[in-house]
Amino acid sequence: MASSASLSLSSLPSEHAISPSMYSLTSLVLPCGDPSSCHKPRRLRSTSRIPTCSAFQKSSHVSRNVHSSGVCGATNSTAALISVDESTLSDEKEPNVLDGAGKVRPPRVIVAGGGIGGLLFALAAKNKGMDVKVFERDLSAIRGEGQYRGPIQIQSNALAALEAVDQSVAEEIMINGCVTGDRINGLVDGISGDWYCKFDTFTPAAEKGLPVTRVISRMTLQKILAEAVGPEIIENNSNVVDFQDHGSKVTVELEDGRKIEGDLLVGADGIWSKVRSKLFGPCDATYSGYTCYTGIADFIPPDIETVGYRVFLGHKQYFVSSDVGYGKMQWYAFYNEPAGGVDEGPKKERLLKLFANWCDGVIDLLIATPEEMILRRDIFDRIPIFNWSKGRTTLLGDSAHAMQPNMGQGGCMAIEDGYQLAVELEKSWKEAAAGGKPIDIVAALKRYEGERVLRVGAIHGMARMAAIMASTYKPYLGVGLGPLEFLTNLRIPHPGRVGGRFFIALFMPIMLDWVLGGNSSKLEGRVPSCRLTDKASGDLKTWFDDDDALERAINAEWYLTPANVMMSELGSTSGRSDIIRLPQREGHSVFVGSKADELVEGDFVAVDAPGVSDKHAQITYREGAFYITDLQSTKGTSMMDIEGKQYRLPSSTPTRLRAGFTICLGDDSKAAFKVKLRKSELPPKAVNRPQLMELAAAAS
Repeated sequence: MASSASLSLSSLPSEHAISPSMYSLTSLVLPCGDPSSCHKPRRLRSTSRIPTCSAFQKSSHVSRNVHSSGVCGATNSTAALISVDESTLSDEKEPNVLDGAGKVRPPRVIVAGGGIGGLLFALAAKNKGMDVKVFERDLSAIRGEGQYRGPIQIQSNALAALEAVDQSVAEEIMINGCVTGDRINGLVDGISGDWYCKFDTFTPAAEKGLPVTRVISRMTLQKILAEAVGPEIIENNSNVVDFQDHGSKVTVELEDGRKIEGDLLVGADGIWSKVRSKLFGPCDATYSGYTCYTGIADFIPPDIETVGYRVFLGHKQYFVSSDVGYGKMQWYAFYNEPAGGVDEGPKKERLLKLFANWCDGVIDLLIATPEEMILRRDIFDRIPIFNWSKGRTTLLGDSAHAMQPNMGQGGCMAIEDGYQLAVELEKSWKEAAAGGKPIDIVAALKRYEGERVLRVGAIHGMARMAAIMASTYKPYLGVGLGPLEFLTNLRIPHPGRVGGRFFIALFMPIMLDWVLGGNSSKLEGRVPSCRLTDKASGDLKTWFDDDDALERAINAEWYLTPANVMMSELGSTSGRSDIIRLPQREGHSVFVGSKADELVEGDFVAVDAPGVSDKHAQITYREGAFYITDLQSTKGTSMMDIEGKQYRLPSSTPTRLRAGFTICLGDDSKAAFKVKLRKSELPPKAVNRPQLMELAAAAS
């Protein structure tokens, strides 16, 4: 373990107090030289001492020899001794080359930002024996003191990179995550809830020996990474505000006036990066045109065992929902409007108006979310750049390529960045050790940039395209045409919808294969393998091809309810004659009419409404589905499907009843019932996973 610490001037004895605020990362152990032959750190002898005032120069710098030397990643030593070689304090001829033992010392790396990308890189660099220091403005979210920010999706490509960095840390992250890649994921129509396109994220992972996509509490992920990096490396309440590249070293300035010296600076300080601004000049972030509401709710969708996440498509608005485990759902509602908007009233009330005519999958989730769990932020990204580095400074994650969240790849790209940067730095270090020459930091940063720019640029573009597709979706002719909106009543499929479905079906498998598996060949030392616990259902392929089979696989309670009844009201049906429970027993029937009939074989539900015949209709469960039959009623039985098409049922002919359909007995609205599904408890697979206490505590 590389053990690094800043030398705090205030901690020195009073007789050694000095005025300059510039100092270097200081070493706790001597370096071990060539990383390939690094076994154990060599501790300092007892003659080592705290430097006197004369050891520090009041010029604009302190010698490169006051630094934090590398430590083998195999050790956990934390020796509390500091070494200063006063005989070489003024030597600037060969930066980052030789230590006192005549061996090439490790690079001294300064990381600005302790987010996911910065922490992952710090862990990778630490495990390779480099001397790392992370300066973070605010770690309160990691410690659970900040407001809960919700889960983050870690897809197969990022999980594999995590494994390549640190297998035990990756294992802990996967144990604490909720697997979504073993189920159906994809796009649905926001109004009807009908499937538009399904995504297979399981097959690319399984074929390439990668972990299956998960979601995990962002707070938990950062906590795991921070603990692995270590408190001796992360310095909280330390905001990097400026830096200087001297050619042979980099000096960063913190908000409190302190100055730190290192061999390179990694800007991992997010979309509003100060490092990027200083490196390439000020550049405004690009507003996506969408504000995003997000929330988390105690909610179990009826198809929780078969569906991981959905994107509900709409015109200038869209909605995303994802299972995050332990009976909770995370959602994101995107709406097209100018940036900087403020809600004058409750956010939940506004959302229910904006999505008023959308399907139950959206409305039920919004209703189940407490107002205090709903947050709002505008969505920005940055125009891709193809130059991330200059001199001894480079960018990582959102600092280099902030992207829209629609692909779920923002954090994943930061993780890939962190892995690759550590690899390239280690290569230069080994080359220097073999040749006894300076570590070529600039060459390492350029190689890193070259390995990452094209892949990240392509995925950045895909994220923008996904946002456009999700928000410009038009199911029927007339949508978004103002005076011609009446054309939507004709239910004529929009040509863009038809063409889009064909395009997605053709290219989505290719795209997913490249996004999820395209970086796996660069992961040095990682053996392709799959976890047995990530195994998907044997019916997964059938569910992709057959919507009917997917619906039959839903293990939930079925009800007939008035249209305005929400899922939360279905748990207690006692005393309500207008909520009808449909038993899922093979061959069992429920009869509906105006007068009870003791002679029927099954249950009888009396509906007191004009137009309902004595024995009006029969609903029977057969082979995993419900069928409704009109029993030659006087006023007939009609049905409206999830796309809003209404038609009258033929008498004495069973018709398939589906979730979201509405049936009307006769011609009175009081006898109209909607088919709703309810899941009353978590499936065993979810219950048996380890509890994620931070998620439960923060969301309660």
